Amino acid sequence: MKIFFTLLSLSCFCVGQEIPFRWDELTASDWQKALDQSDSTCILPIGVLEKHGQHAPLGSDLIHVREWARMVAAKEYAVVFPDYFYGQIYEAKHQPGTFALPSDLIWRLLDETCREIARNGFKKILIINGHGGNPHFLRFFVQSQLERRRDYAVYFYDPAVDNDFLAKLNAVRKSDISYDMHAGENETSSLLFLRPDLVHLDRAKNESGKNLNRLSLPNLYTGIWWYGSFPNHYAGEGEKATKELGKLMTEYRVESIVKALRAVKADTMTLKLQNEFFDRIDKK
Repeated sequence: MKIFFTLLSLSCFCVGQEIPFRWDELTASDWQKALDQSDSTCILPIGVLEKHGQHAPLGSDLIHVREWARMVAAKEYAVVFPDYFYGQIYEAKHQPGTFALPSDLIWRLLDETCREIARNGFKKILIINGHGGNPHFLRFFVQSQLERRRDYAVYFYDPAVDNDFLAKLNAVRKSDISYDMHAGENETSSLLFLRPDLVHLDRAKNESGKNLNRLSLPNLYTGIWWYGSFPNHYAGEGEKATKELGKLMTEYRVESIVKALRAVKADTMTLKLQNEFFDRIDKK
C-alpha cells in the first residue's frame, strides 16, 4: 500500500510539472522551464484574415497554423507565439473582412516581433505559414536577417513538393486539381477536420471558383494575376470537401512540421555561421 501511494504521488508530481506550450498561457514562474524544455525554440504561426469562399471562415489560414502548431507542440515541445495575422493579403482588399496593413508596416511588425521573441530568451524562431500569399514576403524577410547581426536565428518552414504524398492525395480527391488553390476541396477538407463547426458547406456553390484566365503573359509576373484568374477570391470546388481528406492532409502536415522542428532544435550551425559571417564583415 505504501508503494502504491508513493507511485501515485510521483505520478501527480510529474503531471504537475507539465507546462503549457502557448506563450499566452504560460506563467512568468514557468518561463525558464519553457525555455529549457523548448531548447529556446519558439514557433511563430502566421496567417491572414481574408475571404474563403462563401462557406469558410475569414481566419481559415490562422486556424490552420494554430491547430498545426498545437498538434506539433504536443509531439515535440516548443513555445507557440499567439495568433499572428499581419501577413501579405493585398490581393483580397476588394472582399469583405480582409485585414491588409501597409507593406512597410507588416515587415516592421514581423521584424520587431522576432526581436521581442528573442529578447525573451529564444535563440531559434520557426515560422510556419498558412497563407498562400505569404511565401514571397516570408522568404525575403528571412533573407533580410543578414542585413544586421542578430543573436537569434529565424527559420521558415518551406517544404518541397512531396510527389509520393501528392499521388496518394490525388487518389482520393474529387475536384480538378488545376485550380484547387483557395477555399476549394483541399482547404475546406482541412477545415472540416479541424473546425467543422465553422464550415457552411451548403454555401460553397453560391459563387464560382473557376479560373477565368483573363491574363496571358508567358514568363512574366504581375501582382494582378490572381484577380485576373479568380476575381471572387475563390479557387476550387469547396462543396466536394470531406473530413477524411482533411485528416489525411493534416496528419501529413503535422508530421512534416515535427521533423522540421526537431531539426531546428538540434541545429548548432546556423547561428554559428551567422556570427562568423558578421565577424568577417566587421573585419573589413
